[in-house]
Amino acid sequence: MKKILLPILLSIGAMLLAGCERPSSQLDQSGFRGTAMVNVQNPRINAEKAKLNELPPSMGLMPADGDKASKIYKNVQVLGNLSQAQFTTFMVTMVNWVAPNEGCAYCHNPANFAEDSKYTKIVARRMIQMTQNINVNWKDHVKETGVTCYTCHRGNNIPQNVWFKEVPQNINGPALGQRNGQNAPAASVGYSSLTNEPFSKYLLANNPARIQGDKGLPNGNVHALQETEDVYGIMMHFSSALGVNCTYCHNSRAFSDWSQSTPQRALAWYGIQMVKDTNNTFMTPLTKTFPAHRLGGTGDVAKANCLTCHQGANKPLYGKSMIGDYPFLAAGYPTKAATEKTVAAK
Repeated sequence: MKKILLPILLSIGAMLLAGCERPSSQLDQSGFRGTAMVNVQNPRINAEKAKLNELPPSMGLMPADGDKASKIYKNVQVLGNLSQAQFTTFMVTMVNWVAPNEGCAYCHNPANFAEDSKYTKIVARRMIQMTQNINVNWKDHVKETGVTCYTCHRGNNIPQNVWFKEVPQNINGPALGQRNGQNAPAASVGYSSLTNEPFSKYLLANNPARIQGDKGLPNGNVHALQETEDVYGIMMHFSSALGVNCTYCHNSRAFSDWSQSTPQRALAWYGIQMVKDTNNTFMTPLTKTFPAHRLGGTGDVAKANCLTCHQGANKPLYGKSMIGDYPFLAAGYPTKAATEKTVAAK
């Protein structure tokens, strides 16, 4: 009898402990007591993430005096206003950030550095402008901390966290109905069974992710079940991408009420607009520049989402700024106001 009961008791104990994490979680209250506005963090996981968010070595701030790069080198279309010391140092730094194994040859023809024969050079040039645009025009989200190439790449040619549009399901076979990207738990939505590619709708197209109201049916917000699941899918992405729970931005007693939300909700809203601008202004127009093997199943280019920069941290690199050594990445791109003025004049 004991031989039979022991395995059963061990199995029950294992099931009871399956949901436990080690060590004990840290609870940080972010709102009024009684509203469940508590941010739950695991110290062990945070320690592991801290190692992944360490800053790379820097050669420091280079002097801006001396001849400009555009006068010394040929075909310098971006950053030509930098001094030779700034320019060459930054090129070496970019190699370490993006192509530490391939070196300069990842973007350049070693026999002629000036030519644009490699698509990677054309893309890199545009990515520098994208970084400047984020730092100049999206301070409502990145503040003075800013971003650099390393924020996303972390030593990889392609950032480890990008997304492509979902390949449409083939419903001509034995499949029953349209799966719509559901019932296939994916990391993109926190391993839930929600639509696993909500990014096209909210981080590419201009659709507000709002489904909750303060009135009951039939007079309150009326939304389709599928739309509700889409919103919850993108919210699961936000949560896992930043390593936080819902109450990091929302008051659990009134999720839709901005006046009862934390300041982080406004930052997140600006972040969503920033990602849409990044994908539509910089990434999508480069689609024809990339070779076929760099495109997704529908022929689309890799695009950014929150995980691309944050990588599990509530602030990329835990809020440590690298801009001080590379101030030209926070300048040199037209401000939104200047751009709008130019368009209006035309």
